[in-house]
Amino acid sequence: MGLRAIVAEWFRRLFPRKTLGRRGEAAAARFLKRQGYKIVARGDRSKPGELDLVAVDGRTVVFVEVKTRRSAEVGHPVEAVDLAKQRRLTRLAVTFLKRHRLLEYSARFDVVAVTWPINHRRPTIEHFPNAFEAVGKWGFYS
Repeated sequence: MGLRAIVAEWFRRLFPRKTLGRRGEAAAARFLKRQGYKIVARGDRSKPGELDLVAVDGRTVVFVEVKTRRSAEVGHPVEAVDLAKQRRLTRLAVTFLKRHRLLEYSARFDVVAVTWPINHRRPTIEHFPNAFEAVGKWGFYS
């Protein structure tokens, strides 16, 4: 391995590039802020998984799932939020609301679709407010 390759590898490790998903989440957060939302959490992890963004819109807690794609060749990004994903997001949302003692506030689920083609400086962002209802059995969501 030559000196140039060693320096390049060192640089990549020291300054990792953001993944497409992280870039999409950051773009979605900026977009929502411009729409008047307050972002209160990013990448909130708990045992069942991770919430991309949690925002506040007025007095409503908004759980935002961000789906980022290079193109729509494999389908629109919002199509990736299937029933199984909705169930998982519902469990995560209830966990978040319980943990932060916010169960008395209204909540909803939004989806932000980010399409960011290669060699484009800016993505196309589509916001789907109230994209789906909480999913669970017999009214139990956790």
